[in-house]
Amino acid sequence: MAKTKTVDAAQPQYKVEPREIQPFGTLKSLPLALEDNARKQSIDVLNQVLADTIMLRDMYKKHHWQMSGATFYQLHLLLDAHYEEQAKLVDLIAERIMALGGISIATPHDVAETTRIARPPKGREDVPTQLSRLLEAHEIVLRQSHEGADLADDAGDDGTNDLLVSNIIRTNEPQVWFLAEHLTETPLVREDK
Repeated sequence: MAKTKTVDAAQPQYKVEPREIQPFGTLKSLPLALEDNARKQSIDVLNQVLADTIMLRDMYKKHHWQMSGATFYQLHLLLDAHYEEQAKLVDLIAERIMALGGISIATPHDVAETTRIARPPKGREDVPTQLSRLLEAHEIVLRQSHEGADLADDAGDDGTNDLLVSNIIRTNEPQVWFLAEHLTETPLVREDK
C-alpha cells in the first residue's frame, strides 16, 4: 500500500499576519486628471454620505421588520424596496471612493462613529415615528449630497457630482415623497353626514 504524502503547497495558509496596504485617509496615485485636493475632498464627502446611507439602509430594514398597523403590508413592502435601492447606492458610493484612490468606510463601528443620523432605539416604534425618523435621515443624506455635488462641481470632479446628483439625490427624493405621503392625515373611511 502506497503511503500518502502531504503536499505543503496544497495546504491553505489561513493564518497570516495582518498587513494594511493603504491606511485610511490616504490617497493612491491614479491618472484620473483630478488634483489630489479635489479627490481628497470628494472622498471625505462621499465617506460621510456613505456612512449616512448605510445607516439609512439599515433603518429601512429595521422598520420593515418592525412595521405594524393598518398599512402594515403596503409599508412592509415599500420599506423593503427602499432598502434594496439604498443597498445599491452603498455599493456605488464605496466604489467611487475606491476609484478616486481613497478608502471607503466599511464596518458597523466605522459607520457608527461617522454617521450624522441619530441611532434609533432597539425597541419597536409606532408607524409615524418610524417614518419621521426615515424622513429625517433622508434630509441629512440629501443635504450632504447637494453640498457635496456643488463642491465636486467646483473642483472639476464630474464623476462625483454625477453620482451625487444622478444616483443619490434622484433616488432619495422620491423615497421622501413616498414616505411623507403616508404621514398625511386622511381617514381610511369617510363618514358622510
